[in-house]
Amino acid sequence: MAKEATVQVRMDADMKERVEALYARMGTTFSEAVRMFAAQSLLTGGMPLTLRAYPARGSAYGLLAKYADPALRKKEEGAFASAMEEKHREAP
Repeated sequence: MAKEATVQVRMDADMKERVEALYARMGTTFSEAVRMFAAQSLLTGGMPLTLRAYPARGSAYGLLAKYADPALRKKEEGAFASAMEEKHREAP
C-alpha cells in the first residue's frame, strides 16, 4: 500500500524522544507504530487498547471525570452480579 498521506501530531518533545527510544528498543519506529495503531483500529472497529482507571488518582479519571456521577456508585456496585443471579434464578 502506497504511503500518500501525512499525519502531524503535536506533543511534548521529551515524550516524543522517550517514545521514539521505546519503539527503537522494540525494533520499530514511532511512525510505524502509528501505522500499526491505525491498522489495528480498523481491524477491531475501535481503539486497540484497554483504558484503565488507577485508584490512586481518585474516583473518576482523566477525561471521563466529567461523565462520572458519584450518586450512581452504590446503585451500580454489584449490579452485574445481581443481574446474573436474577437471570439464572428465572431460567427454567
